[in-house]
Amino acid sequence: MQKVSSSLWFLALSCCIWISQLSTGCANIVPPQGGPRDTIPPQLIKALPADSSTRVSSRTIQLYFDEYIEIQQGQDNLVISPLPATAPVIESKLRDLTIKLKDSLLPNTTYSIDFGGTVKDFTEGNIAKGLRYVFSTGTYLDSLELYGTVQLAETGRIDSTLIVILHKDSTDSALIKSRPYYLSKLDKNGRFRFRNLPPDRFFIYALKDEGGTRRLSKNSQLMAFADQPVYPQLQKDSLELLAFAAEKETVPLPEPTVNRATTKPDADRRIRYQTTLSNDQQDILQPLQLLFESPLRTWSDSAIRLFSDSIYTLVDSVAISIDTNQKTIRVQPIWLEGTRYHLIITKGAFSDSSGKSLLKTDTLHFTTKRKSDYGKVKLRLRGLDLQRQPVLQWTQNEKLIRQVVLNKTEFADDLFMPGDYQLRILYDTNGNGRWDTGQFFTTRRQPERVNTIDKKISIKPGWTNEYEIDVTDR
Repeated sequence: MQKVSSSLWFLALSCCIWISQLSTGCANIVPPQGGPRDTIPPQLIKALPADSSTRVSSRTIQLYFDEYIEIQQGQDNLVISPLPATAPVIESKLRDLTIKLKDSLLPNTTYSIDFGGTVKDFTEGNIAKGLRYVFSTGTYLDSLELYGTVQLAETGRIDSTLIVILHKDSTDSALIKSRPYYLSKLDKNGRFRFRNLPPDRFFIYALKDEGGTRRLSKNSQLMAFADQPVYPQLQKDSLELLAFAAEKETVPLPEPTVNRATTKPDADRRIRYQTTLSNDQQDILQPLQLLFESPLRTWSDSAIRLFSDSIYTLVDSVAISIDTNQKTIRVQPIWLEGTRYHLIITKGAFSDSSGKSLLKTDTLHFTTKRKSDYGKVKLRLRGLDLQRQPVLQWTQNEKLIRQVVLNKTEFADDLFMPGDYQLRILYDTNGNGRWDTGQFFTTRRQPERVNTIDKKISIKPGWTNEYEIDVTDR
């Protein structure tokens, strides 16, 4: 009996050890490691009808890929040419993509479908870039091309959100009322390309496609046009379009929120303004400006007086003016460097269109900068065509700071505001010293061209800053 008990005890112990080892082994199982990350986009392996087919009559296109796919922003990314009146239906399931065209197919016409970023794989999101499908309802495929670039005329920059369109209608109203025949999107370098075009006459435009209408809807909308119609069978050179807005976009200022329960009555009637002073210092190269929220209805230059030094000496020969929109008053004397000034604005000096006015006399105290706060600049400009009436523009963060008409290939200034600048060259067609926009309707006037220079310069105070610049570097 004792031997049996001992045997049972040993068997139980062995079972416990075996179960323990089995349990421990399960806890330490390491799942197999995956291979390298999939970076290959979906590959098209079959299409019905086949790519580049002719005599096609089916309005259903089926594409089969080598892996599971999904579509993103199908209607925004996918471009069908010629452009359909009704958007197609785009469906995907597993590895298959189906496009159902809703319009009747035009006879003897080559169609192309540019997918852009529409198709990507399901697991890693790799986009099938450059995916394109072509077919013809006729007996052959059209193969002509048009290509070129679009840049913003005023800045020389690229706006890749613009589209380029082709119309067959020669009337100006087609850009407002009609759907274009063909469309191309810009790449990041501002380039466009039309492929599989027929031997026809087209009118080419670029647009900021606001609302997806592919039409020009307002004068503040960016657009570009070519002076002459284009013929794909004859066009061998790259086209260049300069985009502009005929009018500036007007953005209404938001009305200030006023809590009538806590705001004093006088605060509602007090006119508010800002100045161009920086840390209570005035740039001796610029006027002092008073900036108002609303256009002024009345103002008096005799109510604005400038004094200097500690004994308030009246400054003579001060030019005081207001800009055309009645919202900026400029005070321009001959500034003395490092001098203390006091601008006294008498009560009632101005009022705005809402009835607000200056309820009490204001005094602004400030000091002008010293000449040592500025830097000297010497530029030698290579490749400059003086026959094109160039204007040198200085910009910071795309804001125009200063512009100078050039009559020689050198520029020098002993007093220049320090900072980092980007340079541009305006080719001033009419010689008025500033950039002029274009006009499509009636005059068909192209905008003046501005080219950026691919070099930033830094102006240091108390230093002679010399640069040699090739203006053709873009």
